[in-house]
Amino acid sequence: MEKELKQLFNQIDNAVATVAQKHPREFRCKKGCSDCCNAVFDISLAEAMLIKKYFSMLGRKTRRQVLKKAKEAQKTWDENFVAKTIDDISKLRIPCPLLSRDEECLLYEVRPVNCRTYGVPTEINGHGHVCSLSGFKAGQSYPTIRLNIIQEELLKISGQVDPQKANQRWPISAVLLDKVY
Repeated sequence: MEKELKQLFNQIDNAVATVAQKHPREFRCKKGCSDCCNAVFDISLAEAMLIKKYFSMLGRKTRRQVLKKAKEAQKTWDENFVAKTIDDISKLRIPCPLLSRDEECLLYEVRPVNCRTYGVPTEINGHGHVCSLSGFKAGQSYPTIRLNIIQEELLKISGQVDPQKANQRWPISAVLLDKVY
């Protein structure tokens, strides 16, 4: 599973790099920017397992700090996901527990698909999205990453691990707090 997931991540990273190369003024992701680290999203079973594996390799002090932030994030998640519309949810900002004090991802190497694709135009279920800090403008045509295709691949990889839970998704906070599986 890890090998397949890292291959998928590599393909995604190459696609994002291609968009960034073709549209350098519009692509504004850089070290220290953490807008995507405050976006609300969930992750697949395969991503969850990989994050949990790499999280266990962090130092004990770092893990304790992350778990404290994960509890806060999970509380906010739980309080805000009752009877909310997708529009309401998309406006929420919940800091990722894996975001360091230096505004860097503690598990950057295994960051989820949503983190990897956040700075370029994406489309899922007919709805487009792009980071509000980018220079991509509405109404103009850009190369777009089709998240439905990526989600299907994540589903296949997750199905290799546990076919019954392959369709389930969780926030990173729940994964870190062992509120999944």
